[in-house]
Amino acid sequence: MGIEAPTEIETLWLTYVAQRTPELRNKLITMYAPLVRFVVGRLGIPPTGLLDAEDLVSYGMIGLINAIDRYDPLRGVRFEAFASVRIRGAVIDQLRSLNWLPRSAISRVRQVEGALAVLEQRLGRPAKEDEVAEEIGVSTERYRQMLLEMNATVLSLDAPLGSLLQDDEVTSLSELLEDQSSPGPVEQAEQQELTDTLGGAIDHLPDREKLLLALYYQEELTMKEISKVLSVSESRVCQLHIQAIMRLRGTLHAYQRDERVEAEAVGASAGRKKHSGAKGHRAQDAGSGGQGQHTSQAEPVSQATQVNSTDHAYAAHETGNTKVVTRDEARHRRKIS
Repeated sequence: MGIEAPTEIETLWLTYVAQRTPELRNKLITMYAPLVRFVVGRLGIPPTGLLDAEDLVSYGMIGLINAIDRYDPLRGVRFEAFASVRIRGAVIDQLRSLNWLPRSAISRVRQVEGALAVLEQRLGRPAKEDEVAEEIGVSTERYRQMLLEMNATVLSLDAPLGSLLQDDEVTSLSELLEDQSSPGPVEQAEQQELTDTLGGAIDHLPDREKLLLALYYQEELTMKEISKVLSVSESRVCQLHIQAIMRLRGTLHAYQRDERVEAEAVGASAGRKKHSGAKGHRAQDAGSGGQGQHTSQAEPVSQATQVNSTDHAYAAHETGNTKVVTRDEARHRRKIS
């Protein structure tokens, strides 16, 4: 494992125990670093989405440092044997701290696993739910609840979802989740339109007021400093500032009012289309059933006039308007023809 001759190691340990200097401590850590990888590899812990091999080695290094600080070469115990136990214990302790399940839940998991193994060996077949529940001394409902409590998976938002060999760009779970705080496309468009409107309003301000806003909000000067730049009194600067703010507020209020009017116009147009469509459907239903009489009213030429076939009404366009002929007039015209 790349360790120096025993005599040199013994000399180094005796010197370190006597002096306890950071330089000798770092030298021992570097010397026994391969031991950490050896012990971690013997544990057989596979890398997961939450941990990789380097994380386990880092936990093992903590155990190695603790072993170096506590080792006494005069007791006659080899350091490799002494440190291996502490390295393995440090890794296992860190893994336990990462497990969010309480110890009671972990004990239930082991209890269920043991009961399943015993029953399958005894019965020679997979055990049923009621049999497992009876074996561990709980009801079937409680056993199912225990299974739900144990059926939990912890995912890391930063863990890659794909392999580097499969994809050049590895996507993490956090990149696929919706960010509730980020604005959507509609909000972004509205914000951009509002920003453009505000920018246009600032461009139309008088030069002095534009300079005042730039000095106050961009350069972050005080009113007193701005008064010296503009060669006016501080109270006059406050007046100009309020006047500029009022101009911008008026522009924004007009913009919001236009937005409301446009939204109401769109809603009213949609309502008229929906209402006219409903009337057309009712007229068709009445025509197919042969019941009821309808009297049509005059409408502009640009709109199509729907005439009920049962009422025998005819639509005629005269002098730019739509004239509706009633049933009696229609009968009279047919007699003349």
